[in-house]
Amino acid sequence: ADILVSELLGSFSDNELSPECLDGAQRLMKSDGLSVPCQYTSYLAPISSRKLYNNVATQPSDSSHEDPFHLGYVVRMQCVNLLDKVKSCFTFHHPNHDSVIDNTRHISLQFTSDTESVLHGFAGYFDAQLYRDVYISTHPDTHSPDMFSWFPMFFPIKQPQLVRQGEKIVIDFWRVVEPTKVWYEWALSEPVTQPIHNSRGVTYWIGLFS
Repeated sequence: ADILVSELLGSFSDNELSPECLDGAQRLMKSDGLSVPCQYTSYLAPISSRKLYNNVATQPSDSSHEDPFHLGYVVRMQCVNLLDKVKSCFTFHHPNHDSVIDNTRHISLQFTSDTESVLHGFAGYFDAQLYRDVYISTHPDTHSPDMFSWFPMFFPIKQPQLVRQGEKIVIDFWRVVEPTKVWYEWALSEPVTQPIHNSRGVTYWIGLFS
């Protein structure tokens, strides 16, 4: 194929397994073939939102193994206060010509709270380069006009954390890939250390088919 066109982007760019699907399909492309999109990046920002936190806290659990705070949620960001600027998280390129393709990721992001507030979790956004200078974005600074196909994601923390103005906020975020599934893990490490959310994909994961 000369061109591979896909609509596999999720609200956090890769959360609907676009990397795995497109990596598998690129064997059908010519060596100089084009992928649309050709790259995409996820973003995170710390937020304060009692409304979103309460919505998560009141979610019913189907079993003792499910905890609503170990899930990512696609939401409309209303009644939300961003505590710092949005920062890039993970980037994927297509076609992927790496000799060994590995879509696992880990990043440690540092933010500085611009006000005294309560941290309830992190907002997730994305942007994507479709072709040359054609982009789509949910990033607050570059949001595509009149685009309503994707809402941001919310990654909650179970224990809300008071942060002072100028205080450092550090989150570690993982994208874990195993033969049968993919999942995210996240953990606050500053101003206090909290347990890893969704460790080993205990509640939230996306299945892979071989």
